Amino acid sequence: MPGFELFGDQERKEVNDVLDNGVLMRYGFDGLRNGHWKAKSLEKELCSTFNTNHVQLVSSGTAAVSVALASAGVGAGDEVIMPTFTFVASFEAIMMLGAIPVLVDIDDTLTLDPKAVEAAVTPKTKAVMVVHMCGSMGDLNALQTVCSKHKLLLVEDACQAIGGTYKGKPLGSVGDLGCFSFDFVKTITCGEGGAVITNNETYYVNADHYSDHGHDHVGSDRGAETHPFLGYNFRISELHAAVGLAQVKRLPEFITIQKKHYTILRKALADIPEVSFRKVPEGGEESYAFLNFFLPDLDTARKVTTAFKEHGIDACWNYFDNNWHYVRKWDHLKDAKSLYPLTSEINAALSKLKTTGFSQSDAFIGRNISCLIKLSWTDAEVSERASKMAEAIKSVI
Repeated sequence: MPGFELFGDQERKEVNDVLDNGVLMRYGFDGLRNGHWKAKSLEKELCSTFNTNHVQLVSSGTAAVSVALASAGVGAGDEVIMPTFTFVASFEAIMMLGAIPVLVDIDDTLTLDPKAVEAAVTPKTKAVMVVHMCGSMGDLNALQTVCSKHKLLLVEDACQAIGGTYKGKPLGSVGDLGCFSFDFVKTITCGEGGAVITNNETYYVNADHYSDHGHDHVGSDRGAETHPFLGYNFRISELHAAVGLAQVKRLPEFITIQKKHYTILRKALADIPEVSFRKVPEGGEESYAFLNFFLPDLDTARKVTTAFKEHGIDACWNYFDNNWHYVRKWDHLKDAKSLYPLTSEINAALSKLKTTGFSQSDAFIGRNISCLIKLSWTDAEVSERASKMAEAIKSVI
């Protein structure tokens, strides 16, 4: 991770094919494109990759979450339960629909705590969104149980976990809807792009129409298409899809490299008594995009992060003080700093965040260090990095 590290002839071929053909839009212009459909081809490839019936490409992972929720009827006044540890896009995508983000604690999987989810359900709750952060997953069995009990949608945000599996199923394909990001720093990149996957045909048709101004995509004359309902523009371009088409075919190669590098690094830290690793639910396998481990306390984690920098070790973070990925410093959310008026229901929910404590999440995030696994490392570089990481941790412990 990320896939751009290994850009090569495959990506150039697919992009040049679009430029030579001259049609950059994914819809229409049938006579000009000479049978070249990169977005359609990528959707077909992703159906196979994710073992799912339907894939709808969109412009970003953020768009994927909004489109997924909208396709299932989530909107104004509905509550969507989400984790305290995620990317800001999670609450942005929810609020864009007029829905209400309800933040709850994570557990040692670094994703939603099913007990916290159960406690947060109200008559207004419509969906539970589990975010598979940093390459691994939540307890999907327990979350499915909660959702089934309360008749809620289970939406998987697998933007950071493509290639991971749960009980033999690709992450994203377990819940009612799955969401993926193909932005520049993801394992599979289009530069910008995302996807919604589902086995529910109604949700798929809704996503297909909604992401393109409500077009029904019936027939070959775009000007004659009808609009069954309102939609917006979340389209991906043929250029972006072309890059993704080349990249997705290389996913097994990328996952193999990630696993090899991850295993070397983890082995080097496993013998340090003060180090423990995030929980991977039984039946789950990470995508190996990140190595996540816990130290005894926040102070130690901060000191180790500093020691890593001093030892020349990059791409390792403690998220406790991060203002992109953890609730503690999401002041713009808590203060409802919006360019346009928010509903009274959203404002009321956000104001509660100012006084809500997430001590359980603090305990896990404060002790956690997350390290990106790069595809471009040589074997020698990974071995050297493993030794330096162990040395840096021991220098603090």
